[in-house]
Amino acid sequence: MLKYLSLCLLACMVAITAIGQVVPGAPGTACTNIGQNPSTAFPVCGTKVFGQNTVPACGGNQVFGASCGSIVLDDRFPYWYKFTCFEPGTLGFVITPNDITDDYDWQLWDVTGRNVNDVYVNNNKMFLACNWSGEGGATGTSSAGSNVNVCDGMGRPLFSAMPKLIKGHEYLLLISHFTPSQSGYQLEFKGGTASITDTLQPRLKQAAYNCGPYTVTLKLNKKMQCSTLAADGSDFYIASGAANIIGASSVCSGFDMDSVVLQLDRPLPAGTHSVVVKLGTDNNTILDICGSGLPVASAMNFVVLLPAPVPYDSIAPIGCSPNSIKVVFRDAIRCSSVAPNGSDFQLMGPAGVWITGVTTSCANGLTKEIILNLNAPVNIAAGFTLTLVRGTDNNTLLSECHIETPPGGVEAFNTLPPVNADFTYNVTLACSGNGVAFMHDGNNFTDTWHWFVDGQLANSVQNPSIIFAGGAPKHIELAVTNGLCFDTATADITFANHQVADFTMMRDLLCPEDFGMFFDKSQGNIISRRWEFGNGSTSNQLNPPPQMYRQRIMAEQRVPVLLITENDYTCLDTAIQYITLVSSCYTDVPTAFTPNGDGQNDFLYPLSGYKSKDLDFRVFNRAGNQVFHSTNWTHKWDGTINGRKADVGTYAWMLRYTNKETGQQYFLKGTSVLIR
Repeated sequence: MLKYLSLCLLACMVAITAIGQVVPGAPGTACTNIGQNPSTAFPVCGTKVFGQNTVPACGGNQVFGASCGSIVLDDRFPYWYKFTCFEPGTLGFVITPNDITDDYDWQLWDVTGRNVNDVYVNNNKMFLACNWSGEGGATGTSSAGSNVNVCDGMGRPLFSAMPKLIKGHEYLLLISHFTPSQSGYQLEFKGGTASITDTLQPRLKQAAYNCGPYTVTLKLNKKMQCSTLAADGSDFYIASGAANIIGASSVCSGFDMDSVVLQLDRPLPAGTHSVVVKLGTDNNTILDICGSGLPVASAMNFVVLLPAPVPYDSIAPIGCSPNSIKVVFRDAIRCSSVAPNGSDFQLMGPAGVWITGVTTSCANGLTKEIILNLNAPVNIAAGFTLTLVRGTDNNTLLSECHIETPPGGVEAFNTLPPVNADFTYNVTLACSGNGVAFMHDGNNFTDTWHWFVDGQLANSVQNPSIIFAGGAPKHIELAVTNGLCFDTATADITFANHQVADFTMMRDLLCPEDFGMFFDKSQGNIISRRWEFGNGSTSNQLNPPPQMYRQRIMAEQRVPVLLITENDYTCLDTAIQYITLVSSCYTDVPTAFTPNGDGQNDFLYPLSGYKSKDLDFRVFNRAGNQVFHSTNWTHKWDGTINGRKADVGTYAWMLRYTNKETGQQYFLKGTSVLIR
């Protein structure tokens, strides 16, 4: 029994070790070599066999896309490959470990138009095929495969079904090494019907001259291998011999590039020139992924224009109280040609204003604007001229092509003093409306006025007069400008004759036994008031005595209550509210109702529930089944059950409610007869 148990434990340990995909975490350090990350993946030409002698220990980042449940799949000891489909069909490939017992896994994504690093994002929807079998040996895709999605585990097939590729789409292949060793593999694409071999012959697509650093930039018709570019520029020469190529560089994205920059030893004269391909000191031209090179003696023409100076013709709009002047150029100038003390410019105008230095924002030694700093803000109305001269550095300004802008150019500008929006006003009081006359001095060339009352534009003249009805306080704001400078000022205006007639009521609904009670809440210097209660009584007291309404009505009745106030300016104001009089506030349920639509006793409900709260009204048939329920006394039973007329007869009811003024709780029950 003990031997059997030991064998079982040993088998379990071997199984756990073999199923590498269930073990999360990085097996090594960060992957930094070219080809070990999606962004630096090896470009693939289908006609080649790719060999990797060793696979450095790194990776362990989870990848997504395969339908393997909760199993964690990661890029262990990884290498990545990218390729494009040039002819549609199926993809066949074989990964053969150098040590045939090694466990290699792989996964394929369609990354067309996507960020290749999205393979690390869950639900990336780019998955195409995979094989994460825990078995050792050659793996890949073949016609014998039955499933494009083979998950981890022992006994899983090593070959997946061949996925279908789409012409023009881009693909990314991960090869992950689960076996904890650095032994490599061979990758060969074969057996499928799709073509991932680029048949487009390399050629020069475009050439352009740059007179700043004296370079020629070549654009290629497709991606080429960075490693095949001779750094000394010997892959090319200038046909005219007017300059020599002394170096070459490119911006590589992983392994490949699509442009080359050739450094020249001198500027080229104006005219048409040609750059020609030749074998470099590395004994080849630039090669594409499949090893095809730019044809020797192929050439690309380009035009060198006669360099022209950058014109001095623009100053940015001058603001209020400027302490600097921004000079703007249509083309780039060399920052090194700008005199730091600002002596490239001569400022003419009123005494006491001069240039103290310059500020430039440069990129690659070039800029399109210069800020001339002044000794102090200019707060006067004046005209200035700014003339381009040769500075203390013995030049004006130089273009990117080292051509000097001729001195003598003149640009003019004007300044204005700051404006002040402070204003005064006079108030004229009247019961019909208070008048306010506003005044602004208009100094410092102010030419625009915007008057706002409580946030709304009210007038646009310098000195408006405005009538305000009602006497309520007003918030005034004035915004002024002279075209360069802006300012705002505010004032809050109150009116001595302001009054608001207002009152509150203890109740807005009166039962026959209730009193109406009213409380003055008027604002202002009130000297007299008159109450009219709608019951024939009046009062001039601040808070009048309770009022009795001896209503003899069959239905609700609304009665107006008025408060008329007078202030010390003999101005009147009136407030009006309504109270509702009802004939009864005794809550009960009628003993019979006739739901025949004649407008008389058509409903069963708690009558006069004006003072009820927390109401609960239920009606039951003779079998004890509830046929109606309401928590609002105005929600009435119309004598129907589920849309059908209820039978004639006696119905029981129960009513619970609380008097909202006294808090007393009531429970009533009884019967009512439905009569048709």
